[in-house]
Amino acid sequence: MKKINNRQAARRFVQLIAGTSLVALVAQGSVAQDAADETDENVIIVTATKRDANLQDIPFSINAQTADDIEKTGATTLEDLSRNVAGLTVQNLGPGQSQVSIRGVSAGQIVRDQPGVKEQVGVYLDESVISLSLFTPDLDLFDLNRVETLRGPQGTLFGSGSVGGTVRYITNQPKLGTTEGSVEANVNLVDGDDLGGHVKGAVNAPLGDKAAIRAVGYFTRYGGFINARREGGGITEDINDGERYGGRIALTFEPSENVSITPRVIYQKISTDGFNRQEVFNLYANPFTTTRPAVTFKEREQHLLLQEGFEDETMIADATIKIGLGGVDLTSVSSYTDRDILVSRDASALTGSVSVDLGFPTAGVLLPSNLRDTTKVKSFTQEIRLSSNGDGPLQWVLGGFYSNTDRDYAQRLPTPGYDAFTDARFGAGTSVAVANGFPLNSPYNADINYDIKQKAVFGEASYAFGEKFTLTAGGRYYDFSEDRLFQSGGLFSNGDNQTGSTKSDGFTPRLLASFNASDSVTINAQASKGFRLGGINDPLNIPLCSGGASGVDALTYGNRPRYDDETLWNYELGVKSQGRGFTFNAAAFYTDIKNLQVTADAGSCSSRVVFNVPKAHTQGIEFELSASPAQGLDLGISGSIVSAKFDSSVTTTAGAVIAGIRDGNRLPTVPKFQLSANATYSFPVSDGAEAYVATSIQHVGNRITQPSDQEGNPRSFVSGLAFAGAPGTNATTLNLVLPSYQLVNLSAGVDFENGLSIIGYVNNLFDENALLSFDRERGGRARLGFSTNSPRTYGVTVRKSF
Repeated sequence: MKKINNRQAARRFVQLIAGTSLVALVAQGSVAQDAADETDENVIIVTATKRDANLQDIPFSINAQTADDIEKTGATTLEDLSRNVAGLTVQNLGPGQSQVSIRGVSAGQIVRDQPGVKEQVGVYLDESVISLSLFTPDLDLFDLNRVETLRGPQGTLFGSGSVGGTVRYITNQPKLGTTEGSVEANVNLVDGDDLGGHVKGAVNAPLGDKAAIRAVGYFTRYGGFINARREGGGITEDINDGERYGGRIALTFEPSENVSITPRVIYQKISTDGFNRQEVFNLYANPFTTTRPAVTFKEREQHLLLQEGFEDETMIADATIKIGLGGVDLTSVSSYTDRDILVSRDASALTGSVSVDLGFPTAGVLLPSNLRDTTKVKSFTQEIRLSSNGDGPLQWVLGGFYSNTDRDYAQRLPTPGYDAFTDARFGAGTSVAVANGFPLNSPYNADINYDIKQKAVFGEASYAFGEKFTLTAGGRYYDFSEDRLFQSGGLFSNGDNQTGSTKSDGFTPRLLASFNASDSVTINAQASKGFRLGGINDPLNIPLCSGGASGVDALTYGNRPRYDDETLWNYELGVKSQGRGFTFNAAAFYTDIKNLQVTADAGSCSSRVVFNVPKAHTQGIEFELSASPAQGLDLGISGSIVSAKFDSSVTTTAGAVIAGIRDGNRLPTVPKFQLSANATYSFPVSDGAEAYVATSIQHVGNRITQPSDQEGNPRSFVSGLAFAGAPGTNATTLNLVLPSYQLVNLSAGVDFENGLSIIGYVNNLFDENALLSFDRERGGRARLGFSTNSPRTYGVTVRKSF
């Protein structure tokens, strides 16, 4: 097993930063002469340090996409925004289900039935944490002030779940004494045959001299682009359409100059009728059957016996209170979240594959089976902090944090008529005997209840030694506990009734140094620690494992009750430079990871298990450049090069590598190379109107979904199931390394002096069918496929501000 000591880590880091340091010197010379010409238009104020600061003064790597950026690019989701953010990767698994990683810190795809796995990127709505593993809310971007992406671990100020970084949606706050608003309407055509669109509005109104209200509402219809083959040869088109609607209302009350109270309520509901999955093999539809029609899938096709669906209803109520106490500000943030999520899948092929193994007749194998995963989350968080607000050399923040989360997860597999086949095969009364109190005609059921509590204290202080050098140090102490109850029942289950607990505590420090090389160039260095809380693995579904409890899959993936906290150290050197019409930011980083929490598919058991990998690392360079070289011309380019690998292996007692977790293998979901470029040219068309044309190009390098996918490629999947004339020995051969892809977007618009804007656009101009992740059911015995992106989409947006 290869080990990396501190000296080796330091040498790798030095190699990475050499190029960045050279760029810093060049940038210093090229923009210093323009420093005096810098204007307020270049300044973006962010709150990444929990205090207002110029983006260019933040002593670590950060990106901020402003409201203008969002509008000009036509972005409606975080995935859209990620095209212009170096190091930010978003894996689109459908509305409300995107998976985010930053700087290659990734442990593989988290699937929807892993409720105990914590996120690696923290997501905040203003001051309120809204992260929830795979189900981070897919918030509408309308009436946002900006979206901040904080790269590298942010455990000191933002706690668990920010091990790779933090994304913050910053909304426009109510403004006193101002009446303003905007409305927006859109219509779009997806894949040439399904309509989508949205209607959105925002208004700000004063309530006397000391209060104001701001309200936002929106409705979006998603056009579908996946077609479903049905029994009997029919096809249902565009089955993954859906809608999103919601809004937020905030009230700001300022009874005195030094007191501000802002309560707010946010509500959103997303519902879709299917998933962006294109299949290549299905137990019921494949090229090998003879008593059923043989099927070869086209792009963006799948097979369904039952309609699928996804629903996510989110309510957030929070209140922010700020009190000025002379040279100190007191801030209190209270937040309550209530979410209900339903993932409804057609599990007929999954259930049918088990039924083949159990020797059921064809009629039993073909029973429609609906796997329903429900998640209910109620979470309360409270943060209170003191911070300096003066102009002196010493700036500081000190605070405490508390959270209490109840997460109830349930699975049901309603399969009408299944008990009759069960009793016929195994004897009368079998289905009742294995139910364990759960509903009949549901061969698998589970209830998992979590009670998660976390307490923390944190602080950070910076001191400016003159005008050239600033040193910042901080840390966070956390104490975490998790109690879990697991119950299961049905023919496919173990009939579990288990309780379990885990707890941990720790300290995460951060040290930053910032040197002003000139008026326009700053060089920053950082060493920081991040953490992701551990958890409890679910027991394997032993009846589904080939060979039962003594089979290879059960022996490999079983008896792994817990996984520990994941921690990492990030070492970073960056440069920030800005001049007249010019901004260049770059950073080199090395991340040393311990106990990386890697999700592995437990083969035929239809279970997932989290392993702790002792050692892993990521290293790379990221940059972002924006420039206005001529009147009306704005250019931007950003990119990252990341090497993310395991530095140790996880093996069986016999020494066999488990699930591709091999020393030297790549970390999953991470492209080695990512690049985006955009250009906008604006020009007047009349005294009161300005037109623009814009284009953006995104390149995403190849990736893998799970660590095992990089081994033995191309991979041959043999179901081993004799069904419908297929002998079960035929192979479906796939390359599981997801190919790189390029997306090109075009837009053109006119902005009128009266606040009216009209924009036309084409997204995914060349109709790229990008493979975003590999989808397998029961190790490929039931289904094989890929998640894919939206096809070419034409649209028109009309916006009016007042």
